[in-house]
Amino acid sequence: MSAIQTAFENHLMEDGKGSATIASYTGDIKGFIKWLNEKKMPFEGKLTRLAITSYRKYLLDSNYSVNTINKKINSLHSFNHFLISQGLCHEKVVHPQKDKIKVAHGSEAEVVVFSEVEVERLLFFLENKEQVTLRDKTLVYILLYAGLRVSELVNLKIQDLDLLTMSLKVVGKGGKYREVPLKPEVAEIIKAYMETDRKESPYAISEYLLVTQRSGKMDTDTVNKVLKKFGKNLNMTIFPHKFRHTFCTRLLKKGVDLTTVAKLAGHANIQTTASFYINTSREDKQEAVGLL
Repeated sequence: MSAIQTAFENHLMEDGKGSATIASYTGDIKGFIKWLNEKKMPFEGKLTRLAITSYRKYLLDSNYSVNTINKKINSLHSFNHFLISQGLCHEKVVHPQKDKIKVAHGSEAEVVVFSEVEVERLLFFLENKEQVTLRDKTLVYILLYAGLRVSELVNLKIQDLDLLTMSLKVVGKGGKYREVPLKPEVAEIIKAYMETDRKESPYAISEYLLVTQRSGKMDTDTVNKVLKKFGKNLNMTIFPHKFRHTFCTRLLKKGVDLTTVAKLAGHANIQTTASFYINTSREDKQEAVGLL
């Protein structure tokens, strides 16, 4: 990593950005600089409008998704501001309003969610004690009924739990806290896990809720492996963020207002919730037209 990239990473940390956001931004910038080097345009601290528009075209030609391209534009916009603050670049060359890919409202990429039938199949599968540990059942219930990001899940600490009031204190993006109520059955499963499997773990004194046989803190790779194994058994595609999409979508379908869903999901802007979940899935659209 170059000195400029390291300085940018430090800048994001000082600005209070969360670890996932920092990894996303720095990864995007690393990819951009790698692309510049491949084009024989080594990066020395100055961004040009030509480089930005050419890179945008490259992303489009490479069939990156709209969301991925727009995320990379956001990262470059932040990097542009940082370079100006350091005196390395003297003008704004990234313009999100102009550079982001726009799609017609209602034509956004469909959010991938579990159907109610799939949710039921998964819940029945979790009752199989021979194939599912209490820890893994706990992590699925928290993902499904609390809508946490996988980074928030693995960072949950014992002190963040209040099983009397049945709530979680979640540290979200940018270190912001939010409180998420727990369904009684979720609180019961967490309690059962803490009083049995977790108490017998080599890392029982860990401050983190989810532990493994080798570590006092479960990592995101392990969560993904657990869910992938479940998906193979059920012949379903299962990944952490699919639970979050399902959580928000189910709430909206049950008539919960957008503001409340945004607060429960930890979205800083209600527009984020609206843009993702007002248009939920291809099946919902097909069902709506079928009502005509």
